[in-house]
Amino acid sequence: SGGYGPNQVATVLGLGMFIFFSRVILDSKTKFQIVINLIIALNITYRGMLTFSRGGMITGFLMIVLLLLFLYFKSNFGGRVKLNYIIVLLVFAMFATWTYISFQTGGLINKRYANQDAAGRVKESQFTGREDVAQDEINTFLKNPIFGVGVGKGAEVREDETGIKVLSHDEITRMLAEHGSLGIVALLILFFTPLILYLENKFNMFLLCFVAFWFLTINHAAMRIAAPAFVYSLSLLNVQLGSPRKVKNEDE
Repeated sequence: SGGYGPNQVATVLGLGMFIFFSRVILDSKTKFQIVINLIIALNITYRGMLTFSRGGMITGFLMIVLLLLFLYFKSNFGGRVKLNYIIVLLVFAMFATWTYISFQTGGLINKRYANQDAAGRVKESQFTGREDVAQDEINTFLKNPIFGVGVGKGAEVREDETGIKVLSHDEITRMLAEHGSLGIVALLILFFTPLILYLENKFNMFLLCFVAFWFLTINHAAMRIAAPAFVYSLSLLNVQLGSPRKVKNEDE
C-alpha cells in the first residue's frame, strides 16, 4: 500500500475496478478499447487484491454485480445476449487474475478471503476486532439514546471506559453513539433519499451502485477518506437520457 492504510487504498482501487469494468461494458466501442479498459481494470484488481484488504474489493465487486443486474433487467433480448458474452468474459478474466494472484502470494490470498491465518487456521473474528468497537458504540447509544455523547466524543468515552484509544470503523454505529436518536433520523434521510429519487428517476443506472458503495464503505472504513461522501452525492443526480432539448429564451 506504499506505507498508507491498506483499507483506504483498497477502497479506492475497488472503486477504480468498478469504473473500468463499467467502461468495458458501456463505453468500449471498439475491440481495442475493450482490451485497453479490461487490462486497466484487471491491473487495478490485481493491485487491490495485493493490499490484502477485503472490504474495498468486495464492495467494488458487488457494484459490478449490481450494474450487470440493472442492465440485464433493462435490456431487450439482443442486449441480454451481448451481456451474457460480456459476463463470461469478465468471469474468465477475474478467474485468471485470481489464479495469478494466488500463485504470486503462495496461496495466502486464498486464506485471507477464507478468513484463515497463514497457517490455515480459521480466525475467530472476520472483522479484525471492529465488531467489538461497534458493540461498544451500540452500548453507548443505549446509555445515551436521545442526543448521544456528542460529536467526536465517542472515542474519548471509549478510552475513558476501556483505556484503549481506537477510532470507529463503522459510521453507522458511530452516528448512533455520538448523535443518538438524531443519528437515526440522519441515517434514514441518507438511506431513503436516493431510493425515493430512484423511483422518480430510473435513468441513473449507477444510482444503486453508488448507494451500495457509500453504505458498505462507511460500514468497514467509516469516513477515513472522502470517497463515500462524494460517490453518494453522485447518486442524487437527476440523469435524463435522450437528445437534449433547446430551451427557448423568453427575451427573444
